[in-house]
Amino acid sequence: MRLILYLGKGGVGKTTLAAATAARAAQLGKRTLVVSTDLAHSLADALDRPLTAEPMQITDSLWAQEINVLDEMRSHWGRVQNYITTVLKKQGISDVAAEEMALIPGMDEIVALLNIYRQARDSSYDVVVIDAAPTGETVRLLSMPETFLWYVNQANGWKGIAFNAAKPLLKTFLPGVNVLDSLAKLNEQVAALRKVLTNPDISSYRLVVNPEKMVIKEALRAETYLALYDYPIDGVICNRVLPPPPPGGYQDELLREMAAQQRRYYEQIHTTFMPLPVWDAPYRSQEILGAEALAALGVEIWGDEDPTQVFFRGSPQEMVKRGDSYLLRLPLPHVELSKVVMTKKGDELIVEVGNFKRDIALPAVLVPMEATVARMTEGALEVTFTTPASSAKV
Repeated sequence: MRLILYLGKGGVGKTTLAAATAARAAQLGKRTLVVSTDLAHSLADALDRPLTAEPMQITDSLWAQEINVLDEMRSHWGRVQNYITTVLKKQGISDVAAEEMALIPGMDEIVALLNIYRQARDSSYDVVVIDAAPTGETVRLLSMPETFLWYVNQANGWKGIAFNAAKPLLKTFLPGVNVLDSLAKLNEQVAALRKVLTNPDISSYRLVVNPEKMVIKEALRAETYLALYDYPIDGVICNRVLPPPPPGGYQDELLREMAAQQRRYYEQIHTTFMPLPVWDAPYRSQEILGAEALAALGVEIWGDEDPTQVFFRGSPQEMVKRGDSYLLRLPLPHVELSKVVMTKKGDELIVEVGNFKRDIALPAVLVPMEATVARMTEGALEVTFTTPASSAKV
């Protein structure tokens, strides 16, 4: 099974490229599902076919789906949410506060990802291609498995107080729902999902950019945050590239200026994202609609190569012993050390970049040590851990 997620700023062409990848994979004989997680779905427009919340067959080997997150929420979390709200109210919490506390942050994203994972696992698809929401929402979505695991583990700590106190009420309010078992089961599913999303043999993340300054910056931020959460990126697609000018250059002044500006950013894309492979997708005067036209675009981008293969494998997080100290290396491309906030708390190293945070569970050997030196080296954050002076052997 392969999972390929397309990310990028809104309007850069993720939907078309995700659909082109899926159509080409299906043309090569792979059972392929293309899924949209964006609330503003446009996958049906690209395929020129109406779609539903369930996979619909488009060609012999191609299926497509537009996930309805609200319906998924109601069917998979509604009863548990209602139960938790009732229990919290019985503990004296106000109605509004109880309803807010019962809604686990990011549950909509979790539901969308679990839906995709279930489809990939149960329907024997060879490839699942995901047309994701604009970058900010997607990075938040992808960070949810890790955040959710922490949240539920913390919530399970309540069971000695709120949940145990509420057990006599269980049959009265929702006799068919065991909340703790439901949370535990959901926690197990999310943990399995996290393993799949970070496995470079299964999952790949591809950034879509246009030769524009703001779009490039957004993609660089996305690359940083994906590295922060160990999500493997295997390539970048530079979309809407103008064709080379004819001999003598473009005659139209506007087109000439556009081409000159594009060329600067085009070259920046091909150098900045190294060593990731960068593919070009041409600027078209008309929309690319339908599975046949999308598959042709896939051929234009990748030629005879299989677009579902893993094109690049990056350096994983690693720990190296150096004498009496240890070096923890975390890939964080395109980040200045001044932008990183790092805190060691107990058995965790908390790394913050902008609005995103990751809690790195430290190996037992590093827990009693202090993080004494941090530096950026070749696109990675290197943290040196040493034994505190007070604990050092004399």
